[in-house]
Amino acid sequence: MTLIEPAPGGSHAPRPSDPYVGGSWNDGLMRATVSPSLVGRQADFEALEDAYADIVSGSTRTLLIGGEAGIGKTRLVAEFLQSMPPEAIVLRGQSVDFDRDAPPYAPILAALRSLAQEVGEAALFDASGPARDALALLLPELSAGDQSNAPVRGGADRLYDAVAEVLENVAAVRPVVLLVEDLHWIDPQSLGLLRFLIRVVEDSRLLILLTFRSDELGRGSALRALLPELDRNRRVERRELARLDRRQVREMATAILDSPPDEDELAQVYVRTEGVPFFVEELVCCSGVRSIDSFPDSLRDILLARYEQLGEPTQRMLRLLAAGGVRVEHELLVEVCDESAEAIDLAAGEAIAASVLVVDGTAYAFRHALVREAIHDQLLPGERVRFHTRYAQALAVPSGGGGADATAISYHWMAAHNVREAFIASLAAYQQARSSFAFATAATMGERALELWEQVSDAVELAGRTKVELLGEISYVLRNAGESERAILLIDEAIALSDPADAAAYALLLRNKASYLANIGQIGSIDLLRQALAVLEGQPPSVLRANVLGELAARLMLIARFDAAIEMADGAFAEASAVDNRARMSVASNIRGFSRLASGDIEAGIADLALAREYAVGNDSARLRYWVNQSDALNLLGRYEEAVRTAEEGAERARQRGVERTSGAVLLSNVISPLYALGQTQRADEMLDRALELDAPIGFSAPLRRLKVHAVLWSGDRPLAERLLRGWDASLRQQSRLDTQAQLGLALVSGELALARGDAAAAWSDVRVLIEPERHPFAAYDLPLVALAARVLAAARVTGRALSDANGEPRSSGALEGDVRIALSAASVWPTAPAYAAIVDAELGGPRGTGTDPELWQIAIAATADAVAPAQLLPYAQFRLAEALANAGDRAGARAAAHAARDRAESIGMGLIVDSVTELERRVGAATADHRDAPADAASLDALLTERERQVLDLVARGLSNGQIAEQLFISTKTASVHVSNILRKTGATTRTEAAYLSAHASP
Repeated sequence: MTLIEPAPGGSHAPRPSDPYVGGSWNDGLMRATVSPSLVGRQADFEALEDAYADIVSGSTRTLLIGGEAGIGKTRLVAEFLQSMPPEAIVLRGQSVDFDRDAPPYAPILAALRSLAQEVGEAALFDASGPARDALALLLPELSAGDQSNAPVRGGADRLYDAVAEVLENVAAVRPVVLLVEDLHWIDPQSLGLLRFLIRVVEDSRLLILLTFRSDELGRGSALRALLPELDRNRRVERRELARLDRRQVREMATAILDSPPDEDELAQVYVRTEGVPFFVEELVCCSGVRSIDSFPDSLRDILLARYEQLGEPTQRMLRLLAAGGVRVEHELLVEVCDESAEAIDLAAGEAIAASVLVVDGTAYAFRHALVREAIHDQLLPGERVRFHTRYAQALAVPSGGGGADATAISYHWMAAHNVREAFIASLAAYQQARSSFAFATAATMGERALELWEQVSDAVELAGRTKVELLGEISYVLRNAGESERAILLIDEAIALSDPADAAAYALLLRNKASYLANIGQIGSIDLLRQALAVLEGQPPSVLRANVLGELAARLMLIARFDAAIEMADGAFAEASAVDNRARMSVASNIRGFSRLASGDIEAGIADLALAREYAVGNDSARLRYWVNQSDALNLLGRYEEAVRTAEEGAERARQRGVERTSGAVLLSNVISPLYALGQTQRADEMLDRALELDAPIGFSAPLRRLKVHAVLWSGDRPLAERLLRGWDASLRQQSRLDTQAQLGLALVSGELALARGDAAAAWSDVRVLIEPERHPFAAYDLPLVALAARVLAAARVTGRALSDANGEPRSSGALEGDVRIALSAASVWPTAPAYAAIVDAELGGPRGTGTDPELWQIAIAATADAVAPAQLLPYAQFRLAEALANAGDRAGARAAAHAARDRAESIGMGLIVDSVTELERRVGAATADHRDAPADAASLDALLTERERQVLDLVARGLSNGQIAEQLFISTKTASVHVSNILRKTGATTRTEAAYLSAHASP
């Protein structure tokens, strides 16, 4: 009797069964069963149940189940999924064990195809919303007849959006559980998509279950690098499954044997398996379990114990299956197997009954990957070649309209040592992966083709391109895969093999290398672009030359070489006009406009930017570049509300186009920065945190990171700001080598942090970039740094700290002040200059030049109240006025100025100023006589304090420290400190003891 029933027409397919319920077959050699109960995993099972309960209530959750091979990850998840209620949709994906040849998106595609079966193809595509075209690219067999043949725009990000949209929309109707097993084998594209889902999908009824072998996370593992990020995500829980103890091994053995095992035998089982559940099952179930002498001696023997006691036909079929991977479709097995359908049934039935194989839908799967690996190692050389050849040939004939999986075909031809066919398949896999934006897989397949190139006599004909052309293509793919260092190695080889006489091809390679260098923060791009121009000298006008000129102009603009950038942009515009390329005309106008504006020719710059918008119509790439520079320009000019509207428009288009993590990230920073300048701190904070979760590449995320450090510092949490900057400092400094905005922005935030901790020397080392010889001024970014430099000089004068010039030579503060004022004068045409100039004058005013002149701070307050001044400047100036008045002995005036500073600072969330005001009030005795003479009763305290402050005061009265108060009220120590400061200020108490006294005498 077979365990697989013939399907109509004579074909056969596995019948669904529970892979974890042991069979009763026993030929006297082996107990063909597994443990009928889940042992030692109750807490883990309950964690899964709790996670499902959370998603039912509307909270997305992710559980990572880790552990060594054989620890029981799959068994645990399978038991849990069997307990799912009928309304839950369970989607399964299995990572493919083909090493670096894993097909792109394999587990995700399996999950989506099962979802299509569950909800219907039409409903699946409807659920994808505006990203339908990207989903169709992933599932072409499901979208046949519904394609516009239009190229998918936006790259991998758009694919990610499509999958997220589908899961969110389906989960809105029914809870969804997405299981992806063996994450240690996962392809880079699937891992990136899962990372995106985990980070972005927040409030959907989606449970993501991931299993992985924690003992296979090598030093270079992408999953190993991702785990710390996942551990920080509050919606993610990671559980490591432990080995069984002796008591649990006895429990498992008793369940398998239906009776308690002999204690000596149990001791041997425990020692040899070390409590790994899979090995316990294998050892207990193998023949001779009643004889200690017959126990297998090695791990390999344990893994092969069941296999070696099967019949030869079954062993032969298992070796063939092992060449196909952990999971092989029944129809594919029929294609590659020489045996009759009945013989396949008999062999499969025997292997299933022996618990070597399990049925997984329409496929056979090894009960454990370790068994598959052990059996595959048994293949003889001739078998290896024959079996892998059969799989490659069978897979080359696609079924179901989905197209051949060229990546798997390449793997099998390589395993079969057929170089020519492996070369052809690798090229096909390269093209296939590239078309679906699976750049990591495309790069792997392309590099394999390059490795085989010299071994194939007609490689050029088969490839349809030269080796140089393929090197150039693959370097571009590597760049898109985030491997710019590797891309540079390949493009260097292409350049070395190229003929400069082929001007267009050679110049394109130089231009691409310039781009790759910029991606990793390396210098050299400008020289390469100039070389490319020299190569193209004398050539007819072309889009390539317009592109090179435009990119050179952009590089010069980024380092504040505005005159040179304008000249190059003029050339780019002329070249683009000659070939009638409006997109390149837009880019040239854009760069020229921003460069003119930044150099002080504001009206001409605005006119050029308007021209860029006109020429960008119909071209999303040019439009996005316009939105980036236009919104940045408006923000720098102090036109904050216009900047927000412009950047929001661009950010939405970037999201729709699927480039939210690149151009979209920059545009989001251009929304957030003017929101802070407007004082809309809460909205800016929320948007900033969401933008950072996109985890954009450093070239696009650097502004967001600087904004985050700055925002945290101004909120009053200096320790957190310090930690953030330490974590990001290396990448931010690398980026600052190529971008003056990045350089000045980093100097500003790093200098403010140093000054906040009282280190004027360190702060000066950051801000003295302003006085470096031969620097190119950038008014909009220089002004905040000039104001900070003045503040640092004043602080150094107070402490008597000596400072040095840009060469590290000591100089007098007077000479350094002269340099700072020169920098201020160079920026005087900028709209925000009056506010910053007033701040500089006030910072350096007073008898000793230390910022103690109240009249100058009054002038600064008037200047910073202007709408073009960032909102943070006014409360800062008000606080400094309070300090100056206190220094002059005008305590009443100081209290009034401090009160105004507090009100303004609190309204825009500037905790740093609030804390400073509180400290100043404590020093000058800001409490009123009314407060000190007021009766200390409960009513009066309740009128003064908030409910939370009254709770804190009660704990102060009990003698608790700020840290202990924080623990009691589940708040941070910093928050507890702020509450205590507010209590002292409101009650007029000068010490915690006095506050405790007031609390005791105010008790009802």
